Amino acid sequence: MKKRQMVIKQRSQISNTSSSWTTTTSSAISNVRYVECQKNHAANIGGYAVDGCREFMASGDAGTDEALRCAACGCHRNFHRKEVDTEVVCEYSPPNA
Repeated sequence: MKKRQMVIKQRSQISNTSSSWTTTTSSAISNVRYVECQKNHAANIGGYAVDGCREFMASGDAGTDEALRCAACGCHRNFHRKEVDTEVVCEYSPPNA
């Protein structure tokens, strides 16, 4: 899960003689999942056949080469369809009067 935070400050003119700062804070959280395997096992004979693996499960611990191999089908993680869920949260503080 990755989290990014951005702070944006804008200067806005309220009247001709005074000015204030407006602050907007946004956080984006992304969750990545690898689902069904899309490797074509019959490509070398001109056909199309997938193995039916429904979700990527790492064969080894994070940071190792085996973490990129699926324990169920033996394919590399790149053959599995990637789903990214992103949640964005924005906070706004009104200008000081």
